[in-house]
Amino acid sequence: MKNLIIETLSWGKLEVDKEQIYHFSKGLPGFDEETDFILIEMPETPFGYLQSIREKGLSFLLGDPFAFYPSYEFELPDDEAEELEINTEVIVRCVITLKEPVDQSTINLLAPVVLNPVVHSGKQIVLHRAPYHTKHSLLQEQSVVDGKDGG
Repeated sequence: MKNLIIETLSWGKLEVDKEQIYHFSKGLPGFDEETDFILIEMPETPFGYLQSIREKGLSFLLGDPFAFYPSYEFELPDDEAEELEINTEVIVRCVITLKEPVDQSTINLLAPVVLNPVVHSGKQIVLHRAPYHTKHSLLQEQSVVDGKDGG
């Protein structure tokens, strides 16, 4: 059987193809025990969710960092690329923290989630010697254009 039923808080029961499961051999920082997640992409948006297949209450809102910061770039260390078995295809997403009001929401560009869609491996990688931090504004560029400082 290729399909699996998982429980989620946001979407109730979901039937997922086992091919959608990404294995994080070391879990995610703070969630070392959770090693298997599915990536739920939201079509036509830069957003998606990383949902634990065991813990229905554990999911992360992800965003395509290039949609918010087109100049975002980093070099994936060779050992990380090797561990994830990345040759050509790679998906990069960053964890988004939603805030109230929503224009205070942030994206973590310092620790991207790197996924290999071929072998379905994943890892959140902390970038050393990178000019990024964990709380970049999602709407930074707009607020600069509007002349608002958000405060």
